[in-house]
Amino acid sequence: MKSIRIAIDGPASSGKSTVAKIIAKHLGYTYLDTGAMYRSATYLALQKHLTEADVQDILKELAQNPISFGRSEDGTQTVFVGNQDVTLAIRQNDVTNNVSWVSALPEIRQELVNQQRIIAEGGAIIMDGRDIGTVVLPDAELKIFLIASVEERAERRFKENQEKGIETDLEILKEEIAARDYKDSHRKVSPLKAAADAIIFDTTGVDIDGVVKFIQEKAEKIIDMGN
Repeated sequence: MKSIRIAIDGPASSGKSTVAKIIAKHLGYTYLDTGAMYRSATYLALQKHLTEADVQDILKELAQNPISFGRSEDGTQTVFVGNQDVTLAIRQNDVTNNVSWVSALPEIRQELVNQQRIIAEGGAIIMDGRDIGTVVLPDAELKIFLIASVEERAERRFKENQEKGIETDLEILKEEIAARDYKDSHRKVSPLKAAADAIIFDTTGVDIDGVVKFIQEKAEKIIDMGN
């Protein structure tokens, strides 16, 4: 069976990670959460009180505390920096509100993109982020760009945070997501945008099953063509 690389991009809370995990499970593919990698770099920067002026120190922290992924007993993905489990810590509001400036640093992006490309070399991988189809895997066989209204994305994040016990205000979430959209799409390095050959899919009002079905059908068609 042909193994392909699937790139799923889109703004914050557009459903990228959720659908990518489900599709990876269905296809027996590896799921790489690139957002968790940038969040991990942000977590390290915040723990050490580092700023945009301390790029070399952030790189040093990443070298000393490599990012890795594991699985918990219930099969969900866990994230580590060094030996520390940061799965929940990197989803806290302080990390969420600082990840844009860390991920905009060219040296940090280059380091993490290199790591992502190495992991993807063998194929049979699904990766989600903001620049997978444009920068990380420009030759991916399937590129999807998910969009959704700010209101719907804020409600999704609010529900996720409630389930994780993270205290959040819905109106503040809307403001934060809109601000992050602006930062991500206007940064100089690898701005958030759809690749020229990406399929753009608006998930507003579409449930997870509907999004999964749409992408998986596209993937299976390409896989079948290669057999």
